Formats: sequence, structure tokens, C-alpha cells
Amino acid sequence: MTDVLDLVIRGGTVVTTDGTVRCDVGIRDGVITDLGASLGPAREVLDAVGRLVLPGGVDAHCHIDQVSSTGLVTADDFHSGGVSAACGGTTTIIPFAAQHRGQSLVQVVRDYAAKAAPKAFIDYAFHLIVSDPTPTVLHDELPQLIREGHPSLKVYLTYDRLRLTDDQVLQVLRVARREGAVTLFHAEHHEAIAWHIARLLDAGKTGPRWHAQARPESAEREATARACFLAETTGAPILIVHVSAGSPLDEIRRARRRGVHVLAETCPQYLVFTRDDLDKPGFEGAKWMFSPPARDAAAHAALWEGLADGTFDIFSSDHAPYRYDDPQGKKAHGEDAPFTKVPNGVPSLELRLPFLFSEGVKRGRLSLERFVALTSTNPARIYGLFPRKGAIAVGADADLALWDPEREVTVTHELLHDRMDYTPFEGMRLTGWPVTTVSRGEVVWHEGTVRGAPGRGRLLTRSPAAVDQ
Repeated sequence: MTDVLDLVIRGGTVVTTDGTVRCDVGIRDGVITDLGASLGPAREVLDAVGRLVLPGGVDAHCHIDQVSSTGLVTADDFHSGGVSAACGGTTTIIPFAAQHRGQSLVQVVRDYAAKAAPKAFIDYAFHLIVSDPTPTVLHDELPQLIREGHPSLKVYLTYDRLRLTDDQVLQVLRVARREGAVTLFHAEHHEAIAWHIARLLDAGKTGPRWHAQARPESAEREATARACFLAETTGAPILIVHVSAGSPLDEIRRARRRGVHVLAETCPQYLVFTRDDLDKPGFEGAKWMFSPPARDAAAHAALWEGLADGTFDIFSSDHAPYRYDDPQGKKAHGEDAPFTKVPNGVPSLELRLPFLFSEGVKRGRLSLERFVALTSTNPARIYGLFPRKGAIAVGADADLALWDPEREVTVTHELLHDRMDYTPFEGMRLTGWPVTTVSRGEVVWHEGTVRGAPGRGRLLTRSPAAVDQ
């Protein structure tokens, strides 16, 4: 009986970045062992006839059980966030071990790992947020953590308690390049934003609707260009996260033509919402507050073009779950608080893949292969997880999502599995839905039922960033 497989996924259409093929997938001990026809025998068989079999999604930008710079904690922990991800076809998440000023970066990672281990529902890795690059961090802690398997870090060019000066960024980039890490950038021009905020508040313009005016596209464009220049100066690979519009995307294209190693990411909220969503009665617009803010229909068109033509490398959620009616959420400072006091972020972890499948693949904007690249294979490659993750191949972890490409779903908050009290996508109709998710050979989501226990997810150590240097 040693040849008996643990699980066979039978009769589905397997999709990878190289194309599609009709075949069975055989799994043993959490790993894909066979690809072929009529595999078996197996202890469990999943009928995938009429289904697409895709690599499990890799969401490389989400905020899970994270303490913000102002002391607020996101609503989802590693269990609820992992369940929500799995129900949306994602099998690996990469949230942030966030350093705040005065903290040891090593201790931050140790504490975050201890918080995650007993709750994690799916596999996970950590990006490092560097907000205090002291000599100890630069010379000792950051190199140590990269070598321990955390070869990605994030820096901010805005927010008072997080932003680095250009000189600090250059120092961080120098270490990252030497150690084989990729640096993520939140790119907005801090001083310009502060100037806009002061003018708006002085004029009594304090509601959520003014958030977008305070953070204009030009501030993102300049900071994106500057991040590319700093990368060019040091030769370090970088990735611009949550690109919101065409002009910062053009700066990335220009930098690439100069030979700068710059990658790009966007997220669902930038493809569907506009600044008009902030202009709701009373405080309601706070539900659509995130940074950079949503732009307009022209931005949507530019971003879809970038997703199709290869300018974007990955598509992430930037899941930042702050509940609406909660003292740890949007109303932390009350409904009369100025927009500067409202925590930024929206939930989209579970809807990342269904949204892009419906609006991208089903509408003819993206091929299935491009969908897989953006949501699974590319983030696995960039962040040192491929081919263990992001692949359907013999020897890869058996992380898979079975999709019903024709299932129509109307999004409601009650449908989702996060700990939020709203979804900004309420009422959206989507076509295509992940009906079964397999994580390391274990079925954790199947036709509306969650399976699996807290703590089953594993912390992943990663190889150096897969970016040419």
C-alpha cells in the first residue's frame, strides 16, 4: 500500500504560467508527486471535472495582527486572516513584522513569530518594516534576519512615525543589495502631503472626502521617481507597492528603461473605487480611506493596461482590516475626527483573487496564465518561495485552488470570513469562485465548509530575492 496517494485531484484543467493541460494531480505527504492521467489509488479523491486547478495564491502584501504606528491593532489575526485567505483561494500570506522607533528589529520578528505560531491557518512568511535604521539594525540585525530567511523589507517615504530620510533609505538599500534582499517602498511625498493637509484643516475641510485631495497623484509620482533614483544610486532591487495610477506607473517604466531593478504591485481597490467613494454622508466615506487613495476612471484604465502588458509584477490585497464601528478601527477618535486621525486601509484578502478573475480573466483583460503569474507564481519567485510555492509541479507543496469559472457570486459581508464589520465591495457581482482550497495536501476549504485547525500553518524561510542584480 506504499503507492497509495493521500489525495488525487481528478479530471481538472491545470493552469500554470506555461499554459493549461487536462490532468490529474497526485499528492502524498503534502507534496505534489504525480501529474498525469488516471492517477490512483488514493485515500481521498476530489472530482475536478469542469474546474480549473490553479496554484494556491500568494498574497505578498497584507497586514495581519499588526500594531500600527499609532497603537491600533488590525482586526484579523493569523487564524481569521488565514481562513479568509484560504476561502479566497490563497494558501500563503506575507504580512509585516513592523518595527517602531526604539525597537529591536530582531525582537520584533521573534515576538511576531510567537504571536503567529499558535494561530496560523495557512503558511506564511514575514516582510520586515524598517522604521528605525540604527547602526545596530544596519550592521547586525538586518543582515542577520535576511540570512535567517526574511529577504524582503519595507520602507516608508511618508507618515511621521515611519518615514525614513533619503540618506537612511540609501543606507538600508546598501545593506539589502549586499545581502540579497528586495526593498518595498510606500512611495508618497511626505512634505507635499503635510502642506496639503495644513491648508485643508485650516479651511475647516476635515471630513473623509478630503483625504484624496490631501494625497494627490503628483505626490505619489514624485516619490516613486525618487525611490527609483535611490535604487539606481545603490544598484539595489526595489518594489513599489500599491501603485494607484498611471503617472507613477510611467515613472517605473522610465526607470526600467534606464536599467533600474524596479518591480511594481497594485491592488483591487485601485481598480474599482474612485475618490468619489470618499464623499459619502457623514463619516461613511471612512470605509474607503486607504493610502495612496483611489483616483478616477482614467487611473483604472492605466492600471489594467499595466497588468496586461507586464508592467505590474504582482497583484496583492494590501488587506488592512480596521473595523468601521470599533475603538480600534475607523472610529478610534470618533466620528468627528479629522481625516488625518482615521486609520487607513480596507479589507480585501478573501476577494483579491475572485475580483481579479472576474474583472480580469472573465472580461478578457487578462489570460489565465497572466492571472496565475500575477497572483501566485511571480510573488513566489520575487520573494524566494518558488518552486515550493506558486507552482503545480512534482516536488512543489500541494497548495492548490479549484475554481468554478462560471459561478456567480454577489459579494456581501456575511459571505466573507474576516473579522471586519463591513466590506467596501458590498453588492459587487463576480463571476468565477474558488470552491476548494488545498494547503500542503490538506483540504482546508470545500464548497462552503472550512476545515483545519489553528496552528497548522508554517513559518516559511525564504531564499534570497529572485531579482537580477
